[in-house]
Amino acid sequence: MHYAISPRSPVVVPVFDSDAFFPVRRIFCVGRNYAEHAREMGATAQADGLEPPFFFTKPADALVCGGDELAVSYPPATANLHHEVEMVVALGAGGADVPVEVAAGLVFGYAVGLDLTRRDIQARAKEKGHPWDMGKGFDQSAVCGPLAPLATAGHPRAGAIWLKVNGELRQQGDLDQMGWKVEDIIANLSTLVRLEAGDLIYTGTPAGVGPLQRGDLLEGGVDGLPGLRARIV
Repeated sequence: MHYAISPRSPVVVPVFDSDAFFPVRRIFCVGRNYAEHAREMGATAQADGLEPPFFFTKPADALVCGGDELAVSYPPATANLHHEVEMVVALGAGGADVPVEVAAGLVFGYAVGLDLTRRDIQARAKEKGHPWDMGKGFDQSAVCGPLAPLATAGHPRAGAIWLKVNGELRQQGDLDQMGWKVEDIIANLSTLVRLEAGDLIYTGTPAGVGPLQRGDLLEGGVDGLPGLRARIV
């Protein structure tokens, strides 16, 4: 096959304690999946469990990943960059209309991630009823630590999820506080799009999101998963 331009190299996430890499196809994110975060964003109906999950996407090449301290560029066109720590699900298989009872079988592994948000751009888009893309899907807006495969991590269903900024605890919650659990998320999302191996799903963030500045050091964790360390530059 002759390409008109040179194709880009695939986006990959390192697999923890291995020389293998996980190739990324698409990135999906679940909005407001922790009740207290939904409340802090003013989504009280969703916090009370009255709404189904909703999803947004980020381009695969928005990903910044690795096992060492990551350098993440402060994006242009914003004065209000926010952090959101999340557990990331990596799919090793896919399907459409996946039943909840078999959804866990699609999972390859888990990681700690950051969904970065240009909150001012997002807020203006909400006010006008416009798409959120430029508030959520900008360059380097998806940060991800090493992937722990199932053999290492199992299926984390409870345990602490947290984020420190410059040593100060900003976000703290527990995975069992997720309104929609991993199997529910996969099953629901698969009714909207066909999922495939290589897809990443960011599963939502606990309360405590807040602004970042250049030079900030972020340290995130989920019990049982490799940690994440990133600096805003």
